Amino acid sequence: MTSTIGRERPAGLERSCVPGDWIRTAPDEGGPERIEAFFGGHAYDPHRHDTYAIGYTISGVQSFDYRGAKRDSTPGDLIVLHPDEVHDGRAGMAGGFRYRMAYIEPGLIMAALTGRAGATPFVGEAVCRDGRLLRALVALLGDLDHPLEPLERDQAVGGLAEALLALDPSCALRRPETPAERACGQARDFLAENLDEAVDSQILEAITGLDRYALARQFRRRYGTSPYHYLVMRRLERARALIRKGDGLADAAAASGFSDQSHMTRRFRQAYGLSPGRWRVMQVEAALQAA
Repeated sequence: MTSTIGRERPAGLERSCVPGDWIRTAPDEGGPERIEAFFGGHAYDPHRHDTYAIGYTISGVQSFDYRGAKRDSTPGDLIVLHPDEVHDGRAGMAGGFRYRMAYIEPGLIMAALTGRAGATPFVGEAVCRDGRLLRALVALLGDLDHPLEPLERDQAVGGLAEALLALDPSCALRRPETPAERACGQARDFLAENLDEAVDSQILEAITGLDRYALARQFRRRYGTSPYHYLVMRRLERARALIRKGDGLADAAAASGFSDQSHMTRRFRQAYGLSPGRWRVMQVEAALQAA
């Protein structure tokens, strides 16, 4: 397993840079999405997802706009992007950049910090260096060739949650969890189980006992996004899994609760900063490089 990052190439990453852009996804089932990617120039259009995006740059300069400022990450730097924050991505110098990233649902972080955090931790510095966070990321991203075992995954997410809490002590729980906050978990579970449905606000009100506006406020505080965006992102996750398996874009859209392929494509771009067609090609490119 990779144990260090820096200006030298980490162990286990012997593959040299390739002419085309690529994204390699770890073979996990039901765990945080983990990727390694290379981009020679432009990477992502402005987009936002409902997960934390936390990782590190392996080579080159990884540049992006985030919260009103340009950021640059070089080898050895850690990157922490928060849910629902718009960002883009590009190479900051000739030769492109290469990085690894984990996409962590805020609900996993909150579950790991049950009774200790009242809101999702927020790290003000998008590019930083922190030993505790680095160690947690190596546990998640050091080996992308094999899926995480359940206990390994839980331990890695727990370590990451502890590192985030240490970087944002202001989110520490100072009062007991309220019924309204617990109701957000009910809404989240219902949305995850009803991806194919056009969920009405009245249904969520009946399930949670909260009016739609109170639910939206509490949901964002706890999970970093709105109930609707959470639903759309789960649909997109299903669509990507189907595309990765070889399904056509139209079939993946229909099976994931979208009205048609164009609807899925529009949401895909908004969430990931590239089209589903380009994402599919980059997955294939990574597989060819690994062969």
